[in-house]
Amino acid sequence: MHNPGTERAGLLLSSTPLIDGHNDLPWALRDRLGAEPHVTAASLDLLTEQPGLHTDIVRLRRGHVGGQFWSVYVPCSHTGHTAVTAVLEQIELVHALIARYPADLALATTADQVESAFASGRVASLLGAEGGHCVGESLGALAALYRLGVRYMTLTHNDNTSWADSATDEPGVGGLSDFGRRVVAEMNRLGMLVDLSHVAATTMADALDTTTAPVVFSHSSCRAVTDHPRNVPDDVLERLPGNGGVLMVTFVPRFVSTAIADWDARMAEEMAAVGLKHADLDERERFHATWDGRHEQPKATLADVIAHMEHAREIVGVDHIGIGGDYDGCAELPEGLADVGGYPTLFGALLDRGWSEDDLAKVAGRNVLRVLRSAEEVARAAG
Repeated sequence: MHNPGTERAGLLLSSTPLIDGHNDLPWALRDRLGAEPHVTAASLDLLTEQPGLHTDIVRLRRGHVGGQFWSVYVPCSHTGHTAVTAVLEQIELVHALIARYPADLALATTADQVESAFASGRVASLLGAEGGHCVGESLGALAALYRLGVRYMTLTHNDNTSWADSATDEPGVGGLSDFGRRVVAEMNRLGMLVDLSHVAATTMADALDTTTAPVVFSHSSCRAVTDHPRNVPDDVLERLPGNGGVLMVTFVPRFVSTAIADWDARMAEEMAAVGLKHADLDERERFHATWDGRHEQPKATLADVIAHMEHAREIVGVDHIGIGGDYDGCAELPEGLADVGGYPTLFGALLDRGWSEDDLAKVAGRNVLRVLRSAEEVARAAG
């Protein structure tokens, strides 16, 4: 898809780092190639296009991606020590990928390092842990993840933890437990961003009540536009300016298209009728492969994503919006945004709709860099 503003967008993204909040390439590689980090990192050449993936270095360059939070994700089927081991393996995989492609990727653990990597022509590579179960109810393990480079943690994934409720599970503790509040406080102390994607609205509210640093939603969109539990309600969005945080709008079709969300809800009902759990990604994939309704899935579009971005701008203002594509974390993406090379198409379309270059520089990266710096300042002040 060509937009008249695409060339202007490319120039803009050449001078301002686009920092995407969430990419699941590390788990996609593990799924395909195995859990041994250095073997996995060496098994595929990311300097050539990989048609079975949404992400490789060729398309990161085409998309003008300047910084990427690589998700060190652990499925909820991994629990306890197994989950902790898996997240350590995923962290090591990201470090191995950075070491394998030193001309293209650079580890970044601070806002200054993001800017230095971008200035050197490399993709600033940050780590984000997806799913609070990966710390095994240990604040020490949480601190160890920070020491290894993790700069956000998503408090839950699709299932509750013992201390926080997920958006896609039945209520457990009614938001955050006392220990959940201690987790948030420890993340503030460390300088790790509190990521509220995947959590229940009650958990969002409790975390905003607890945190002393800005939060992020690394890959969520607007519930008022598409009524999906993974999206953020307006009453929560309205709190972001006071907190200083950022909603990183995602491209996941079931979160941005009401037609697909309705289709997905029908699949969830039919799965429940045969005793299967829609929130379990493996069960969902197996069910979908033989489900009669799979061919009726509507298509998401660039316009769907833009609708969420414009609603967010209306509710929170342009200083509190970012981008979190969720590439390699879902089967397909909206038309025009099929892989990580599509960012200039999106930004070009926004320019055509009257968003200013300054607006888009904020959305691309300035907003999330401000949040990172703020978290660093809160941690320094905590001593």
